[in-house]
Amino acid sequence: MLKIASALLLSVLAGSAGAQTFLSASLTNAAENPPTVPTTAGGQPRPASFGTASFFIDSAASFMTFTATIFNIDVTGAQTPNDINDNLTNAHIHAGPLVTPTTNGGVVWGFFGSPLNDTAPNDFVFTPFATGVGGTFSGKWDMAEGNATTLTAQLPNILAGRSYINFHTTQFGGGEIRGNLVVAIPEPETYALMLGGLALVAGVARRRARGGRAPSSA
Repeated sequence: MLKIASALLLSVLAGSAGAQTFLSASLTNAAENPPTVPTTAGGQPRPASFGTASFFIDSAASFMTFTATIFNIDVTGAQTPNDINDNLTNAHIHAGPLVTPTTNGGVVWGFFGSPLNDTAPNDFVFTPFATGVGGTFSGKWDMAEGNATTLTAQLPNILAGRSYINFHTTQFGGGEIRGNLVVAIPEPETYALMLGGLALVAGVARRRARGGRAPSSA
């Protein structure tokens, strides 16, 4: 049923797809530079952390939305109360003309911790897992935002594979899991979920404009 509904949705939207761009990232410990091997504060091995992320750039290249889900990183500080090593500290998108899968780059847009650039407006939505360790993040990089840069300036790097999403922890201040952004053609189910994420971000913006609140860790 989901496939049928997704296919119908795609057929309806196909005519207006234009030059919309979808990207994806698979976040792993091995993708970090250098690779990371998570341990507890006591030096014992802890489960490998990992995640996935999807991105959407509109046909006018005026914004980029994203949704990321990460596992085995404590996103609230209370999911693994006996260990601080896996506590999430910051999360960003990095990019630059010299970035490769094995080369680091500067922060161009931060959405958790510092720097925080999802502010004009604040579209960030953060949902910790009800059970387990990890959570889901989504937001929107608008034209007015950026860490001493803009989405327009970074689009050549993003579209050329010279960018990555990075989640930083107490143990790994330079990043515990990382995934390079690559242009993708999403499956219908993924397309439907991404469009649902767009609707969620838009709804958050409307609620905040009316003085409402969005889901968060608070």
